[in-house]
Amino acid sequence: MAHSFKETERVRRQYDRTAGRYDELIGFAERMFFGGGREWVCSRAHGEVLEIAAGTGRNLPFYAGDVGLTAIELSPAMLELARGRAEMLGREADLLVGDAQDLPFPDARFDAVVCTLGLCTIPDDRRAVREAARVLKPGGRLLLLEHVRSPLLPVRVLQTLLNPITVLTESDHLLRDPIEHVRKAGLIVEDLERSKWGIVEKLDARKPVN
Repeated sequence: MAHSFKETERVRRQYDRTAGRYDELIGFAERMFFGGGREWVCSRAHGEVLEIAAGTGRNLPFYAGDVGLTAIELSPAMLELARGRAEMLGREADLLVGDAQDLPFPDARFDAVVCTLGLCTIPDDRRAVREAARVLKPGGRLLLLEHVRSPLLPVRVLQTLLNPITVLTESDHLLRDPIEHVRKAGLIVEDLERSKWGIVEKLDARKPVN
């Protein structure tokens, strides 16, 4: 999918509208499908870390204290909630409104890039992965927690039936498979875990040094 300003603005407006209910809405899904996933991802992030599609800051409690954290979020309303959470936790972080499809950072800026449950809603997920790879230092890590297209046919058929509805109502794509974009961006997948009928994926990939 080409990078679409119109679609990006639609996603921004949608999450501005639902920001106040986001934590409640996603909490049930996290308990059912993603338990421990945020901890898995954030525990592997060290040094200067960029989080893309940071939402309401649900990852903030799970980063090590010595991490230098920068986070971007498309929706200003979501970001305000993240700032409140950071203040409550006493967590220093540079929280910015920004677009994961067009990162405002120079090449090779970060030791790790984190994205949790974000590539499913970013209009051009391929471009977001490519941008993440660009801003990673050589040897840096891309760390993902996502729901993805299941390899199991009955589950994938159900996802295919539901996908038009979730895309329309929540900008949530059920049939994406980020690992394809990660490999095409030249990153080396070093750890990959799939669970929940292949729907949940945790991924740790490294940018080659040479």
